[in-house]
Amino acid sequence: MTVWLRGDHLVRRRGPLADRPDDRVLLVESESFGRKLPYHPHKLTLVFSAMRHFRDELREAGRRVEYYSVGSFREGLEAYFEAYPGETLVTPSPPTPSERTRLEAMVESAGGSVEFVADERFCCSRAMFDEWAGDADGYRHEDFYRFLRRETGYLMADGEPVGGSWNYDEENRETPPDDWTAPEPPNFEPDELTRDTAAWVRETFAGGYDAEPYGGDWADPETFRWPVTRRQAVRALDDFVENRLTEFGPYQDAMRRSEWAMGHSLLSTSLNLGLLGPAEVIKRAIAAYEDGDAPLYSVEGFVRQILGWREFLRHVYRREMPALAEANQLGADEDLPAFYWTGDTEMACLSDVVDGVRRRGYSHHIERLMLLSNFGLVYGVEPRQLNRWFHAGYVDAFHWVTTPNVVEMGLFGAGVFATKPYAASANYVDRMSDYCSGCPYDKTKATGEGACPFNALYWEFLDRNENRLRSNHRMGLVYNHLDNKDDGERAAIRERADDVRSKAERGDL
Repeated sequence: MTVWLRGDHLVRRRGPLADRPDDRVLLVESESFGRKLPYHPHKLTLVFSAMRHFRDELREAGRRVEYYSVGSFREGLEAYFEAYPGETLVTPSPPTPSERTRLEAMVESAGGSVEFVADERFCCSRAMFDEWAGDADGYRHEDFYRFLRRETGYLMADGEPVGGSWNYDEENRETPPDDWTAPEPPNFEPDELTRDTAAWVRETFAGGYDAEPYGGDWADPETFRWPVTRRQAVRALDDFVENRLTEFGPYQDAMRRSEWAMGHSLLSTSLNLGLLGPAEVIKRAIAAYEDGDAPLYSVEGFVRQILGWREFLRHVYRREMPALAEANQLGADEDLPAFYWTGDTEMACLSDVVDGVRRRGYSHHIERLMLLSNFGLVYGVEPRQLNRWFHAGYVDAFHWVTTPNVVEMGLFGAGVFATKPYAASANYVDRMSDYCSGCPYDKTKATGEGACPFNALYWEFLDRNENRLRSNHRMGLVYNHLDNKDDGERAAIRERADDVRSKAERGDL
């Protein structure tokens, strides 16, 4: 038998690679993967460099590794089975049943067979989640998070949550003082293999993210900075726990123009590639609390992201695909504005965040939800288009990550776990960031030239979707505010919203 590890399953210390220490290892580096979308060059550099480092480390450890650099996965499998006819591949199970069927057919047509095993990049098994979810039509994240806390024992004592509360949201929504400076994020200097990989990516995939109407000129990226080995990933974990975990909690929802990383962990790339496991990351954070090195509200907030949200999204995606990818319950049909690719907008918040994505392939979660997705929601962007942009532009993005986050949480596309649309006006942006003070648009105005686009679009979104949303019990207060606006004000709001869309289409918003 042969252990087949796909490019985002670089798990060495557990799973099939650890369970079968004497078996051959297969890795297939496929150019077709890099051509599915106009991917950010840092994302492609990350995946291919991590695969190449992983190959070399296994070989140095004495493992037999067959590594194919080919045009497609099919070509790689055909080449492998030509050399090893009739071999059985053991590989982690893919995210959905349809993907499993596709891989089975591909392997069988190439001349072999495949056996699927558990995906060790997660804590919660399929059986565990399905037992919890049952036959329910929807899912509630908070219930799942508490269930998984009980099952794992993380931050639990005698059956109760440590500290007496399940979450500390109220303590994790602070804005930093003016003189606060974020801890310096880690930066992993590319070695020769990574530099060679980056150059190969630039040449091989020219015409993707570097082409119009996308980022253009490779989106002027900074030097690649992400961990590509297990050793670097552990260093990144250490750096977060020692230098930023304490700051992460209270300011996790805050945004600063000059602080792209804030106190965030920056561990999502390593977790999603398998260089780190969720259990070790969670235990490391909890140990910091138990040792008195980090406050409970910061540790719990971080555990909720990894143990709660990440695990939750993975299983929602598994159970709700393929319908989730096509969901659009609000009937949104606007094209994605070009500034998502170019950053060319006068809106200070969106210009800065998009520029960060162009440079680093990254922005933190509240910028993704409450700026990028929020604007797409109130603007009326078709969910598939925004999902495609996130999937292409972020170094940590895979379809199982972006689809529930963007289509459901960000754009309220399906109603399978989001209980309301996360729509907000400039008031939220101003409260949680320093963007509005330096923006040419007026945060206090909803109508007329110079009014912040978020404001008119927010009210017009509520007006446009009134038949769908007014009955939502979580939307009653905002519709009371809408009711206070007379016909003339509503007409002016619609006029300003139309003007915003026209400007966005022309590229001069």
